[in-house]
Amino acid sequence: MRFTVTHTTQYKYSQPASESFAELRIWPQDTPEQKVLERELKIDPWTPVDHYEDYFGNKVEFFSIPYRHSELSVSSVAVVETHPGPNLDAVLETPLGDARQILNGQLYQLFEFRQPTAKVPLTGLDLKNNKPFFKEADDIGECLLRLNTWIYKNFSYTPGATDISTPLPKVLETRKGVCQDFAHLMLAILRSNGLAARYVSGYIEAFDPEKSDNALIGAAASHAWVEVYLPGEHWIGFDPTNNQIVGERHVKVATGRDYDDVAPMRGTFKGAQDQRLQVMVSLERMKRAEDKFHDSVDDIQTVTTK
Repeated sequence: MRFTVTHTTQYKYSQPASESFAELRIWPQDTPEQKVLERELKIDPWTPVDHYEDYFGNKVEFFSIPYRHSELSVSSVAVVETHPGPNLDAVLETPLGDARQILNGQLYQLFEFRQPTAKVPLTGLDLKNNKPFFKEADDIGECLLRLNTWIYKNFSYTPGATDISTPLPKVLETRKGVCQDFAHLMLAILRSNGLAARYVSGYIEAFDPEKSDNALIGAAASHAWVEVYLPGEHWIGFDPTNNQIVGERHVKVATGRDYDDVAPMRGTFKGAQDQRLQVMVSLERMKRAEDKFHDSVDDIQTVTTK
């Protein structure tokens, strides 16, 4: 599948800002399952953009605007082609106990993805009434699907019920949240059971134009899911918000221990007291990538990154 992915962030300041700085993680990854064919970044007011690769291998762009401005607009437009992943049925049929033993032999490489973080605590979570997800004799794939389905069925996707500062115990108590909350919850349960798992940010196609009954949740903003490490150096994605194994309709951007490692945009500004933020995200399946891509990009000054 081929998609045009547009991610626009706009800030309006109560008074002109004298200076602003920002760091972006909105450049989709190149992986065996997806390839970035074209990509363009627009900053208004214009400023040079530098980039580097962070500890987790994510592409990071950063910039500063060292003069007065009342608004800031950041828009990323990319053409991304996705492909089916490898058949991992044999790996998913590995007994959980065997998978844990293999993971213990790779403790050093996977250490950070088995540890608690501020957003993914491994203690203080009330799970006593939850069914057991992990049984040593069960296939690891069966255990993971059981957990994925449990979160999907027992938690309500409710925009506005939480924000990024809402602690995980509160999400577990109210059973309400958004994709970031469900990803953090799944990470906590996986890591507390000795598995290595990481947070993934990205985008998802909400409606399949070829079908009418398979709407997915999470297209109005950046989406989030989880990747679990399986024997054989395989990472496989699970989307608890939609009760799916991640596939061609997901576009991957960044990975880390939790949301804090992959925030799409973070920064600061000087001079203004308040700001108003608007984020717009779209992912559109394409038939003629070249035409639609260039139609999506305005003629204002751009920073081109390929």
